[in-house]
Amino acid sequence: MTEKKPTRDEALALLHEYNKSDSLRKHAYSVEGVMRYCARKHGEDEDKWGIIGLIHDLDYELFPDQHCTMTRKILEERNWPDEYIRAVVSHGWGICSDVKPESVLEKTLFAIDELTGLITANAMVRPSGSVMDMSVKSVRKKWKTPSFAAGVDREIIQKGADMLGVELAELIEDAINGMREVAAAIGLQGDSA
Repeated sequence: MTEKKPTRDEALALLHEYNKSDSLRKHAYSVEGVMRYCARKHGEDEDKWGIIGLIHDLDYELFPDQHCTMTRKILEERNWPDEYIRAVVSHGWGICSDVKPESVLEKTLFAIDELTGLITANAMVRPSGSVMDMSVKSVRKKWKTPSFAAGVDREIIQKGADMLGVELAELIEDAINGMREVAAAIGLQGDSA
């Protein structure tokens, strides 16, 4: 059986089937937005990058102890393309997966997954409650405060930036820009609407 490219609607249905948590869904939309933004920046397939971003944590709510492993199983059972499955599994490299990110897509997903969490936390404490007026400088300031968004692994973000060969500031800027595109969907549009 040949692999067919999944559609965003199929990915969204799958996300909603396995994730009932509003915060996990919003995280998925954030990562999708940033992946789409980065795909355009690199001249890559925006739909493919976005869909992979959307379903990257597919198994996290129901199978947190088998993160990435169950997503592989779920996607294989649905005959998803190997390239999509490998990319999703690679975002857990060194944490819950031994699949090292190799392509620009995989390295980007690895780098921005945690970063979207830091940016979300930063937006939530801003007076505007928004990513629309956020600067790289404000994220860098919070970055230096380990107690702020303490669950965000800054080492993973830095490792991802290093793998991509980009400065942290550029990665943060790309993530902010990508999240601005989905600000309404992730509840971080604030008063800037």
